[in-house]
Amino acid sequence: MRLRVEQASTLTFDDGTPVRAASAVAPFGDGWLVVQDDATHAAWVRDGSVTPVRVVEAVEGLEVFSSAAGTKHLKPDFEAACPIPSRGVLLLGSGSTAARMRVALVTLDGTAGADLSPLYALVAARLGLPVGLLNLEGACLVGDRMRWFQRGNSAAGVPTASVDVELPALLAAVSGFPADRVGVSGVRRYDLGFVRGVALAVTDAVALPDGRVLVSAAAEDTPNAVDDGPVVGAALALLDDEAVVAVAELPAVDGTAPKVEGLAVRDVTSDGVRLLAVVDVDDALVPSRALKITLQW
Repeated sequence: MRLRVEQASTLTFDDGTPVRAASAVAPFGDGWLVVQDDATHAAWVRDGSVTPVRVVEAVEGLEVFSSAAGTKHLKPDFEAACPIPSRGVLLLGSGSTAARMRVALVTLDGTAGADLSPLYALVAARLGLPVGLLNLEGACLVGDRMRWFQRGNSAAGVPTASVDVELPALLAAVSGFPADRVGVSGVRRYDLGFVRGVALAVTDAVALPDGRVLVSAAAEDTPNAVDDGPVVGAALALLDDEAVVAVAELPAVDGTAPKVEGLAVRDVTSDGVRLLAVVDVDDALVPSRALKITLQW
């Protein structure tokens, strides 16, 4: 598997403010929805324009959150954006705290959201983890189910894994269907390898037309699911069910390993795929980055 970064650019809104902490990306209307994990708005990226899209109401009157302001614990932490054909984009919180157990279905006509804490409890139980160790960072559709990826942490003894969630019931739960009745099954665990002694762990996932799944992964040296740490490497990995078919390391961008947290398919070629990736630079004052990547088998 061969990988090339064709273009790198910064993401800023039309008013010049940075797109913060990009954590996911998905096709949306005539552009792309880039999710900010520490804000109540996403960024709608179109040719020549980047505009805000509300994805959740203000939390205790706040629209952005940070460690410096002592408000990081309030952020919804949407880390996965799963496109739902003809419906919109489903954003999913990462778990680990009550504030991060919300989902939001974003459409061109508006957004509907819900607290799905009972579903997160089911996912944690299926993975054999305490709820506080959840760090769900990627999701994609596989048939009629959503495959939801747990970002592992070798320092905490948490493997990278996934579960399959019944999609119709999940979408119904956004509108009030009991979240504890959503089916969760199909646990899979993955060994993506190590970079400088730190395990690669899934940060996002996209389904490919042939049924395989492509994931982004970062080797981040952090002791838990909440605190950031130094990223010593990043990669893309091709999965066939539970098997890791191939891993390709991402080259440094501006001298650092790019912490790709969002991945979307731009188009499929005869021998690979063209991707749009977004990079979280872990600094709210610095714009997130977008990468155009070509991957060949």
